[in-house]
Amino acid sequence: MTRQNVFFLVFLVCAALLGVAFYMEYVMNLEPCPLCWLQRYAFMAIGAVSLIAALHNPGGWSGRIYGLLLGVFSAIGLALAGRQLWLQSLPEDQVPACGPSVEYMLDVLPWLDVLKTAIQGTGDCAKVLWSFMGLSIAGWTAVFFSFLILLGLVLLFGAFEKSRHL
Repeated sequence: MTRQNVFFLVFLVCAALLGVAFYMEYVMNLEPCPLCWLQRYAFMAIGAVSLIAALHNPGGWSGRIYGLLLGVFSAIGLALAGRQLWLQSLPEDQVPACGPSVEYMLDVLPWLDVLKTAIQGTGDCAKVLWSFMGLSIAGWTAVFFSFLILLGLVLLFGAFEKSRHL
């Protein structure tokens, strides 16, 4: 498989994950918390980098830089998912208070305050609204972000260099 194909596949996976997120929000009526929104943005960034890389068809160091970017955005996403998983593991008496919706915060607060509140998480972030095979949504995003970090490292260290010329 060529590096270009790998990047395009990552783009498709991110698009599918975002599609599932919007399905859960608009069809299943699961309201995303602030940390969920930030994880979506991380998948959007990974998808955008991957699509640009697939269209660019990078070789050499430019392909490695795209791999680094994929790994960095994935690490940010994993940190956000980890924060949400930590909030979900807290006893009820230690869960922070629920906050206003992201839309409301964006309407009334400066952008940096919204970002700070979102990263800290609210009581909404501690609620497990859906799970599959024992993992919450945050757990599944952590799995995907972890896989994408590993893939970013593989791309960074040039594992697909030789297959590009086949």
